[in-house]
Amino acid sequence: MKDMKHYCDVLIIGSGIAGLTAALAASDAGLDVIVVTKEPDLRESNTFYAQGGIVCKGVDDSPELLTQDILSAGAGISNPEAARILAVDGPRYVEEFLINTIGVPFSRSESGELELAQEGSHSRRRILYSMDTTGKAIEESLVKKVRQCGNIRILEDHTAIDLLTIPHHSTNPLSLYMEPRCIGAYILNNQDERVERIFSAYTILATGGLGRIFLHTTNPVCATGDGFALASRAGARLINMEYIQFHPTSLFHRDADGFLISEALRGERARLTTRDGAPFMDRYSPLGDLAPRDEVSRAIYEEMIKRGDTYVYLDIASFATIDIQKRFPAIYEKCLSLGIDIANEPIPVVPAAHYACGGVYVDARGRTSLKNLYAIGEVSGTGLHGANRLASTSLLEGLVWGMRAVRDISETFDEAKSYKESDIAAWIYPDKEEEVDPALIHQDWLSIRSTMWNYVGIIRTFKRLDRAKADVGYLINRTNEFYRKARLNPLLLDLRNGIQTALIVVEAAFRNRKSRGAHYIA
Repeated sequence: MKDMKHYCDVLIIGSGIAGLTAALAASDAGLDVIVVTKEPDLRESNTFYAQGGIVCKGVDDSPELLTQDILSAGAGISNPEAARILAVDGPRYVEEFLINTIGVPFSRSESGELELAQEGSHSRRRILYSMDTTGKAIEESLVKKVRQCGNIRILEDHTAIDLLTIPHHSTNPLSLYMEPRCIGAYILNNQDERVERIFSAYTILATGGLGRIFLHTTNPVCATGDGFALASRAGARLINMEYIQFHPTSLFHRDADGFLISEALRGERARLTTRDGAPFMDRYSPLGDLAPRDEVSRAIYEEMIKRGDTYVYLDIASFATIDIQKRFPAIYEKCLSLGIDIANEPIPVVPAAHYACGGVYVDARGRTSLKNLYAIGEVSGTGLHGANRLASTSLLEGLVWGMRAVRDISETFDEAKSYKESDIAAWIYPDKEEEVDPALIHQDWLSIRSTMWNYVGIIRTFKRLDRAKADVGYLINRTNEFYRKARLNPLLLDLRNGIQTALIVVEAAFRNRKSRGAHYIA
């Protein structure tokens, strides 16, 4: 089979706000860029489905106030430097880049002023939004701009298999004495199932989250933990992987598939109630319905267990003073399509896996522990989120570190190769490739997601975590054995990454004996 090769200055794996921000910044710096996404549509990402908003500077606000809110939500282990960077740089990039350069259509008042919302654990109204489809507005604006850039090549429908690294992928035995580094990636062309190589001076992981390793999640189907697994196999350091934030309110309906009910509803005075209509959050937190997400999720869980219910209600109809249909049109229409009129009745909700607070360890410039490999956005572990992410900081983190990573690359750019390309092994195909059975893939995913939800969910015990280690460990061994002799396809690669990421989360949770934030041990 023909060995297809690509070359670039910067390879970006992922196409959400972090990846596309980095692509545009690198393009502006005159660098040759390749953006890879496993989806047929460049827009498909966690960013596209983000509802609530993105932090900017509010009235009577300051970097110090935002920093304190981030640190408070992070339950004592947020990185103070990362929080300060976000609080200082974030609002400036939102204005200069998203509004003035990209032209994201954020919601404005009749007088033309940007409207600001407030969400849980924020001390000020400082959230910019575009109705309840903020992520879509940002993503579509970025994609439009990226497609106009001549020095950005886009490889849609291409799945990253593994990062190319030295010395691991070098056939030269003397490369063992070189400093380990990333030099690109093996990529599967999903259409013809051919493996291609991309050689890059620098590689940026911007692959998003891992919510799909859980049975209930607000994440889209693409969030299978790819970047965490890619980095782990390459030897990069990961941190805080036990801290998985569960969003308190996903729509409870058999046809909803984890549809997110934005925290912004509670920012507009919606209240959580039991099925008989009694508000309950005041009994769990002095912040009531605006408590941090981990506290709200556990409160809902406890109310469901106590009462034997399978869901609670989020009631905006009885408490809000806004035009619900106008403020939350996408949520209104989605619920109405399922027979729920949120302007006149409460919304049935349950918690669902939402965000990975940890990730691939990076410094203030987005550099991982592996030379020439960067990580930005949800896949990264800046330390910003600590044990529990503050609402609406995730899009901002992707924006800020997308900019910072490319600034570091452009300031230190070195295209000199410390290796011979002929020493880097082409992909080796099995002599006899076994076909992938989609039914078996589906069953393995069901096993992973059920195990993670039941044993590594909102409330954990060490007995459950020990069981999860054994069950996921068995699955990963079986999958890796099949992977070595199978014909590669995207379904198998997603499963391989999902299982490895699940094991990373389980082992991190098992090692941590202290309840904190989103990691709660009963």
